[in-house]
Amino acid sequence: MIVVVSGLPRSGTSMMMSMLQAGGVPALTDNQREADEDNLRGYLEYEQVKQLDRDASWLAEAEGKSVKIISMLLRHLPHDHEYKVIFMHRDIMEVLASQRKMMERRGEAPDSVPDETMAALYERHIAEVREWLKRQPNVETLHVDYNETIRDPSPTVNRVNEFLGGGLDDEAMARVVSPELYRQRK
Repeated sequence: MIVVVSGLPRSGTSMMMSMLQAGGVPALTDNQREADEDNLRGYLEYEQVKQLDRDASWLAEAEGKSVKIISMLLRHLPHDHEYKVIFMHRDIMEVLASQRKMMERRGEAPDSVPDETMAALYERHIAEVREWLKRQPNVETLHVDYNETIRDPSPTVNRVNEFLGGGLDDEAMARVVSPELYRQRK
């Protein structure tokens, strides 16, 4: 079984990866993308994930671990593995603000598409991904709200622990959640 942490970029996937790691689920990461101003605790990514649409041979390395895969790539998961997907949801306007801030810090030009248009595109994408996930016989999905987790991590920690079969360190997982890292609020 592979634990997949997914969602839109800037939706709390790194936080969930950190929670899982603290709880006892090893993370498949190559540490190529280091912590920065936009993600002070690191991204916990695996570079080969970006090639999932062309090469999934690395997935065997993810057995028994967690791996972060953005929502746009989930459809490329091969059917020869079992997945438990933890799908992160965050207020869309906060996601857009966070993405914009990250682009500004990198010196990239902000997207010229209005937020309302991007929000509608993202909402449609998330709805399509949710439907796709429901139809996959080899995928179980737990939807997690980032904003609720920041407010009170205990219910999320309990749900994640139960979803993954129990035995995780609840207290360590909850300690990872840092409201002071919650920026770009609605």
